[in-house]
Amino acid sequence: MNRINKKVNKNQLNNKNQKVAANKRNKEMQKINRNKRKTKESYSKENIKKRKKKKSKFKIILCMVLLMILLLGISFGVKVYQNGGGLQGLLSTFLGQSPEKLQDLDTIYVLVMGVSEDLGAKLTDTIILCAYNPKQQTASMLSIPRDTFVGNSKTNAKGTDKINSLYASSPQKLLKTVSEMTGINVKYYAVVNTSALTKIVDIIGGVQFNVPMNMKYDDKTQNLHINLKAGMQNINGEEAEQLLRFRHSNPDKNGNMTTYPAEYGSDDYGRMKTQRDFITETIKQTLSLKNITKINELIRTVFDNIETNLTIDEILPYVPYTVNFNTENIDSEQLPGLSDKYNEIWFFIYDKQETETMITQMINQLEGIDPVEENTTLVNETNITNTVTSNKRKVTETVK
Repeated sequence: MNRINKKVNKNQLNNKNQKVAANKRNKEMQKINRNKRKTKESYSKENIKKRKKKKSKFKIILCMVLLMILLLGISFGVKVYQNGGGLQGLLSTFLGQSPEKLQDLDTIYVLVMGVSEDLGAKLTDTIILCAYNPKQQTASMLSIPRDTFVGNSKTNAKGTDKINSLYASSPQKLLKTVSEMTGINVKYYAVVNTSALTKIVDIIGGVQFNVPMNMKYDDKTQNLHINLKAGMQNINGEEAEQLLRFRHSNPDKNGNMTTYPAEYGSDDYGRMKTQRDFITETIKQTLSLKNITKINELIRTVFDNIETNLTIDEILPYVPYTVNFNTENIDSEQLPGLSDKYNEIWFFIYDKQETETMITQMINQLEGIDPVEENTTLVNETNITNTVTSNKRKVTETVK
């Protein structure tokens, strides 16, 4: 019996020890779990703090970037405004221009020579002295007849004494002659061939132009065929060449040829007027909003298809200011003079005195000089000088 009791007591003791041990393990596990939770909570709090710090840093950086963009935008806007605003201001700012640089831009003179490539020979059909003043937003075109006499002796005059023959020697020689004739130091020239003209006109989608008369002419030797009707129409590149080369129609059955009316300017004079008018309209329509986006393509086409001593760096500073140019400010003239025949050859003899007067007027218009005010100033200065001289004489006589 005692043995049985002892065994029972022993089992109870073991069970009790097991319970104690189990409780101890449970407490230890609970402690471990609590510690884990605390660690997790602590880690989560640290992560949250780190995340908050990261977000805070990101917001600060974002604000700084936005502030920089805002400041740059304001600075760019100010520069655009200072450069004239609008499209001119944008182009000027993109090209690094400034109001100070505009003041450094002089009136630019360029001798434009239109060359037809017929039968392998290059013929200078068009000679125009062009000028542009970006500060005054003025321009001029002076047509020089291709038959202008530039020889030394009218008695021994020959075909090579015409100004258009100088191009065969070199463009520089023609440039020098025009400078001597006009008294203007013309530094630049541009030789435009027919292919360049047709490409430029086609790039801008043609030119709306009022053709002054019916034009019908054929010359198989030059592979030249002109067929245009009078009136307002859209002139494409191929038609532009026809328009600018027309002088007179095919002869009728009696051998008579129709040319421009006298009031317009007959024959070659009429053609030169048409050339200036068409160039004016081409400029006007090139500077329209729909074609402004084609400026780069036009510049590349021009420099790829013309012969010139102008560089892109020399011409680009003028580009932004042309977008606001009004073609009404173009002074269009022809070299003054008369046609005459020497050795059975027709020449144009320019009048030196009238040319000098015209050039003075042209420069005044370009530079915004009022000749009346200039003369008044000159008279006033003369009167002041005379008054001072007279007073000096009186003082001298009184002293004596």
